[in-house]
Parts: sequence; C-alpha cells; structure tokens
Amino acid sequence: MSVIRKLLRFVDLVSEKAGAVGKWFAFLLVLIGTYETISRHFFNAPTIWAYDSLCMAGGVVYLLGASFDYLHDAHTRVDLIYSQFSDRGRALINVICSLLFFFPLMTVMLVLATRWAIKAWKINEIMFNSFWYPPAGPYRTVFALGLFLMLLQGLANLVRDVYMLIRGESID
Repeated sequence: MSVIRKLLRFVDLVSEKAGAVGKWFAFLLVLIGTYETISRHFFNAPTIWAYDSLCMAGGVVYLLGASFDYLHDAHTRVDLIYSQFSDRGRALINVICSLLFFFPLMTVMLVLATRWAIKAWKINEIMFNSFWYPPAGPYRTVFALGLFLMLLQGLANLVRDVYMLIRGESID
C-alpha cells in the first residue's frame, strides 16, 4: 500500500507543479494584455504578436491548471445532489462518472492532441491567427501534456475513490 501512496503523492506533486507553472502564465496574460491595451489605445501602435501570445498563454493556464483543479476538487460541478451524499456515495458517483465520461473523453482528447502535436513538429506548423505566425509545435505539445496530466490526476482520483468505496476511508 505504501507504493500506491507514494505514486499518488507523486501524481499530486506533478499536478501541484503544473498549477504553479500555469499561474505564471496568468501573470503573463495580464502583462501582455496590459501592454497591448496601452500600446494600441494610447500610442496607436498595436502589436502583431499580442493576440497569439494571449491565446497561447490562456491555453497554457487552462491546460496546466486543469490537473491542479482536479487535484483540489475545484473544477466546475453542478452540485444540487452530490453534496448531500456520504463520502462513499460521492466516491461511487465519481467512479461511475469517471468511467463513463471522464476517461473516454480524456483518452480520445489525449490521443488526438498527441497526434496534432507530432504533426505540428513534423510539418513545422505555424499559427496563422495573426500576421506574427509563431510556431505551433510548442503550444500543441503543452496542450497534449496538459491532457496527459489531467488523465494522470484522474487515475489518482479514481484510485482514491475506489479505495473509499471498498474501505470507507481515505487513502491519504
């Protein structure tokens, strides 16, 4: 059991670190948005790079923050009935929903994102939302990495929920 606990702690640590990196991209979002707003509206000098940078930084915040949110149970949930259940009841709902919805969706998304990232590197894909044309490979790779971390945290949460169902206590 100690091996499982160590693996769960390692996955949690990776999610914590991903969230820590992601939050710096939120700061970057504010800086870029502020710079673009000031240069555009006060100096009539819009940039060609700000739009793509904002889109990519926002994506990194979202993707690296997803596993962090899932670790801390901070994702959005319609909580009309869920909070009324016991710990075991919530664990049962989590297991069922994870197996029916979360894992199939995350697996398909991870497979597609990985293919997309590999293709972006192979063909030297560029992003063409603006006239800056940055390379797409790094962003596509972070996209796939974020989905992988989300799937990994989902597995850790599933192990915890199954343990709660079987033993009636937390594994931590």
